[in-house]
Amino acid sequence: MELNKISNKTFCFLPDITFSDRFLPPVYILVFIIGLAANIWGLTFLLQNWKKFGHINIFVFNMGLADILYLLTLPFLVVYHFKEREWIFGDTFCKITRFCFNINLYGSIGFLTCISVYRYLSIVHPMKAWGRLIPSHAVVISIIVWFYVGAQTLPDMFFAKTNTNKKGKCYDTTSTAFVEDYLKYSLAWTLTGFCLPFLVTVGCYSHVIVRLKDSSPDLESLRLLLVLILLFSVCYIPYHVLRNLNLYSRVLSKRQCYGWFNPVYVAQQVGRGLVCLNSALNPLVYLHASEELPLCFFLFFMCKPPYLFLPAQSMRLSDWLIHM
Repeated sequence: MELNKISNKTFCFLPDITFSDRFLPPVYILVFIIGLAANIWGLTFLLQNWKKFGHINIFVFNMGLADILYLLTLPFLVVYHFKEREWIFGDTFCKITRFCFNINLYGSIGFLTCISVYRYLSIVHPMKAWGRLIPSHAVVISIIVWFYVGAQTLPDMFFAKTNTNKKGKCYDTTSTAFVEDYLKYSLAWTLTGFCLPFLVTVGCYSHVIVRLKDSSPDLESLRLLLVLILLFSVCYIPYHVLRNLNLYSRVLSKRQCYGWFNPVYVAQQVGRGLVCLNSALNPLVYLHASEELPLCFFLFFMCKPPYLFLPAQSMRLSDWLIHM
């Protein structure tokens, strides 16, 4: 990598920063369209079939709200990248936009963990959980999750998100001047916001699999497990690994340049695109709660309008096919 020496200090040339302008806007547009439609429809389905979801409906509802909160900021990020990373909406709204992303990300992880714990208790310890998994407990736990995620995310608001020397920048982390402190914060944030919930989720489903291996398969648990594997492997794990690796490369770049800086930067932008997919993939959690929902998706996109508004409990595939 080429170097530029100024005032006896060594500076690395910037990596391919234009890659994000080419890659992220199409991803944001796709996620905005699919995610907003899927979450609005999913929340509508949830409210119409509230009792069928059991106690996890409260967690699913909160996760849907977190998704919509973030999705509404995507048009502004599309404009930002179309204008080649020139932020025209002010420093405060830049911080709000990044705050919404982090609330959505760690709120989703938190509520997915709660759903996993509830599934674990209902399958592995059904007698102990009987009568204790009540809606009011789920409401209290949801409030705790919001406060926990908010407390983790709030310090991010105090890091510089714009740079007076670079007109219109809106950093997803922080400016180079504060990157050392942000790396320490990011590592702690990764531990408490991602690693711990991930370990809890893995532990819950390990016990569930052991419990169910000698019995008839629980389709609801298997569907949710597949959704969790998809979300963690595609969205959450790559993002956290690449975010911290890219921050570390920015710290090193103040002293020395390495050839792997640019590939790490490009990979981190891909990770940013993948992690925002969670807002479009989270509605798959609805699938584990209802046998009729796959048919509802098919009706929503393929059937004649009158069938779109039939109650889910009144629809069976054989009945619908008769009327085709």
